[in-house]
Amino acid sequence: MGCLIPLSNPLLQLVFPLVFFVFFPPVYGKDNLTSNSFTPINGDLYHSRIWVGRRRRRRLISTVWLLRNCGEIGKGIWFWNLWFFIIRGLGNFIGGFVKFCSGLLMEEISNLVHRHPDKFTMEIIKTGNQGYKAEITVVTYCRNRKEIDDRSKVRILLSFGQHGRELITSELALRVLSVLSEEEFLPNMDPKSLNSTLDKLVIKVVPMENLNGRELVESGELCERRNGRGVDLNRNWSVDWGKKEKDYDPYEENPGTAPFSEPETQIMRKLAISFDPHIWVNVHSGMEALFMPYDHRNMTPDGLPSQQMRRLLEELNHLHCHKRCMIGSGGGSVGYLAHGTATDYMYDVVRVPMAFTFEIYGDGTASSKDCFKMFNPVDLATFNRVLNDWSAAFFTIFKMGPQELQETTTTTTTSTAHSKPSTEKWVSIDEYLDGYLMERRNRYGKKVEVLEFGMQEIRTYFRLFMLSSVLLLFMFCSRISKSKCSRPIAAVLPI
Repeated sequence: MGCLIPLSNPLLQLVFPLVFFVFFPPVYGKDNLTSNSFTPINGDLYHSRIWVGRRRRRRLISTVWLLRNCGEIGKGIWFWNLWFFIIRGLGNFIGGFVKFCSGLLMEEISNLVHRHPDKFTMEIIKTGNQGYKAEITVVTYCRNRKEIDDRSKVRILLSFGQHGRELITSELALRVLSVLSEEEFLPNMDPKSLNSTLDKLVIKVVPMENLNGRELVESGELCERRNGRGVDLNRNWSVDWGKKEKDYDPYEENPGTAPFSEPETQIMRKLAISFDPHIWVNVHSGMEALFMPYDHRNMTPDGLPSQQMRRLLEELNHLHCHKRCMIGSGGGSVGYLAHGTATDYMYDVVRVPMAFTFEIYGDGTASSKDCFKMFNPVDLATFNRVLNDWSAAFFTIFKMGPQELQETTTTTTTSTAHSKPSTEKWVSIDEYLDGYLMERRNRYGKKVEVLEFGMQEIRTYFRLFMLSSVLLLFMFCSRISKSKCSRPIAAVLPI
């Protein structure tokens, strides 16, 4: 059946294409404009492509069906028939294409790892709760892969892409990995000196911590920083969690229902505790800054470690940030306090000696609604400058960080020469079960997943055991006390 509106009228032939393009503007690559952003994702710079989502696919099929059945446009009805069957046949592919496209960068990283199996390993960690699922890819670098478990090496953990809208951070992760693989090289960097430095390190890189949030950004929500269910992953950690400042924005800073309520932060906590890094860097964009703890206080830690962190940051600012970067505590430098952040947890709980948050780019002239431009470079020259400067900064950390840590070790050893050193870390039972027992290696180097499937049950049984033990002890003490009170007292009779 056809419809009642003939398209033989030249006016209708003109109106229908206009209606089509109004309802279905191009959303591929650099033409993706949204109401919340003036600048689209530049598909020529970023590993990101945007295609038609399921809702637009249904509307597109409906419109093509309407055009096909509403009459002949000239003699081109075969054209609409062809497009109708193509779109209907590829509907599922198009509907799922957003997810496929958000994996372009991860696919590039996966290919890089497979080209260099002597230096890299890669694992994908998946978890979820309450119907929400998340996965995080972790790339481990060791110049000699056989020494990847050598605990005498300096361990470095780098996290990128914690906020979905900060695409440039994940691009930096790819650049750092490319230099580590020696497929790309940094200017003014001596290869022999670099190799000597890397021989002492094991580096774990999380290229895209917030994959679900990144998919939302690529689907058109370019101002989205939260994860797939609306929680800010950098407010979901346990140190000072849930505290709200006067300027608290529930949309931007939703901390979740509890500390570590989100699968992404659960994975990162397990990774941090099991890997036990010496250096942690959480990479963001929005400004140019080099932050150290604390985020939830307007102060930095006391003592030698704080002095060494600041000294390293000042060197990075001089060499690579060209003295543009703000230096200090996150809480004291930004102008607001942030509660429940990853860096504060790494420093206070995991006891990482050197914990940093880097802000690698920000356009202060951009509108607050022009999120892509505010958080990401939009031209080739700035894009390359950011990646070159900050990848070089990381290799300066790889070189200077171990030197600073060695100085700390030497100072500590000298000051405690006549006393027994204490290197124990106290962790809660939850952290122990989640981290230390989650991934152990057997003697052959094969990953052993321990207690992965029953963590909640183990915690429940442990708490019930502790509760029952306390109750039994209380009953035992009460019974002893009662027996003493009821014992007959012999009267003293005069002789």
